[in-house]
Amino acid sequence: MTNHVLLNSIDHKDIKIVTERSAEYGDNLWYAQTFIQEFKHVQAHYPIVFQKNPENDEYFPVALFGFKNEENLFLKNKRWDAHYIPLSVKRLPFYIGFQESDSYGASENQRVISIDLDSPRVSKEKGIDLFLEFGGNSQYLEEMANILETLHHGLQGNAAFCKALESLNLIESFTLKVQLHDGSNNQLMGFSTINEDALNNLSDDKLVELHRAGYLQAAYLMLASQVHFQDLVERKNRNVSGPM
Repeated sequence: MTNHVLLNSIDHKDIKIVTERSAEYGDNLWYAQTFIQEFKHVQAHYPIVFQKNPENDEYFPVALFGFKNEENLFLKNKRWDAHYIPLSVKRLPFYIGFQESDSYGASENQRVISIDLDSPRVSKEKGIDLFLEFGGNSQYLEEMANILETLHHGLQGNAAFCKALESLNLIESFTLKVQLHDGSNNQLMGFSTINEDALNNLSDDKLVELHRAGYLQAAYLMLASQVHFQDLVERKNRNVSGPM
């Protein structure tokens, strides 16, 4: 369950946020959404693939952390075992909300910070303060606000990126078959990737078109990230607890 409310310094002045990384604080994520401006950082640690939204049948890019639901192979001793955590994870339990406001007689929706009060990260006993003792935002809250703004703009560009690749028939589903050290045969399904052969065989004008849109580099970064599938397998082998 979630309980999203608009954050304010009066009702939430005593709230703290736990920043440890573990399953008990909701970090047992199989994957998390990312965006093309973040690919340079994400591809250094995680495979980037496409997931499809069943509600609108649209693709969006995600960073993979494991092979099955609630499996995050990067959690280790209450920390995240990678130098970069995707912003869609790092921002939790904060979200972008909207509040109606009047501007020169016209009504408009203004972006504001909301918080999930039911998140296990929300505490009054331990963690980082959101507000200063005598008023004002803490440095941590300012950082979260900046992350939310970056995330908001980044995720808005995903649809155009995915539609551009889809229009050129560059997205294809895949199945990853893995045999672990315990002898179990497993497979990863339900995701899609870029068809490298189709990308390499695009006409010059289509390649230039993708480059000018900023999508060509992102596509090659996604392909480069596939080397981390083997990293995931090795992490899985180190703590095999049964079939995927």
